[in-house]
Amino acid sequence: MPLIQSSYKPKYLFRNGHFSTIYSSKLRPSPQLDQERERLYLEDRDFLDIDWSFSKKRSHKIAIVLHGLEGNAQRTYIKGQAKVLVENNWDVAAVNFRGCSGEPNLLYSSYNAGKTDDLEAIIDLILKKNKYDEIALVGFSLGGNLLLKYLGERDSFPKEIKRAVAISTPLDLKGSLESLDKVSNWLYQKSFLINLRKKYRSKMKIFPEKMTLSEYETITSLLQFDNVYTAPAHGFKDAYDYYKKNSSLQFLPNIKIPSYILNAENSSFLSSECYPQELAKKMNNIHLEIPKYGGHVGFHKTNELYYSEARTIEFLNSK
Repeated sequence: MPLIQSSYKPKYLFRNGHFSTIYSSKLRPSPQLDQERERLYLEDRDFLDIDWSFSKKRSHKIAIVLHGLEGNAQRTYIKGQAKVLVENNWDVAAVNFRGCSGEPNLLYSSYNAGKTDDLEAIIDLILKKNKYDEIALVGFSLGGNLLLKYLGERDSFPKEIKRAVAISTPLDLKGSLESLDKVSNWLYQKSFLINLRKKYRSKMKIFPEKMTLSEYETITSLLQFDNVYTAPAHGFKDAYDYYKKNSSLQFLPNIKIPSYILNAENSSFLSSECYPQELAKKMNNIHLEIPKYGGHVGFHKTNELYYSEARTIEFLNSK
């Protein structure tokens, strides 16, 4: 599949990657969207929450929408995408990963970029409702990596899953971590660390035998957080073992359904490995678009409709 020639060219200020990233995350007005929460209890006695939105017409299509690192289903980018999906006759299941719905999860472990068993549980829940003939997977950043890994690591999955969209996706986790560690990305890393350290400190009270104040005080970067918490909590030797085993780039050649990846050239979160142009040229199922602009999840056209939202609908509805 040849690379998709991008037509995205935003207004002047939004050609700056940092401006488009920050505006879209912090300043874009939140879209109006009705959401109904359902709690999914998992086999390990933990839970996660799903926020549902429904088309006005009865729909036999549903999109499972996955947020990024330390996001949730109320983030503007999730609600913006969900609103456009609903308006185009898709129901939406917007997922809050474990510990991301405003209430701490119950276990020492939580979520990570490759925890596909939780996505599998969500898909099983939807299939049991027996309402949908077509399932689409839509993921942003960490959520995009997770869904691509899910599709590529399995020899088979439910036939109802027809298409997938991954936006601003760190296909190589180590490379993206190193990009975020640059001085120019200090503000983003600081923002992530404030939330992650807060969650770690809360869990310390519940799991004092596994989490200590001395370890907490060493968490001054995302790499250190992954070494201190993410890796041991989820069964990996260290942060680099976690990155290696969960990066979706290695799973792309095995993906069997049409999958669209939208990664902006000026996203400061992504490394060069996150733009696999030669691989995409050789594959029928990987559709890769690399606009010059867009930052990280910042594909602004208007506040009401982002380029990424319009392209997602266009791709999901194409045959």
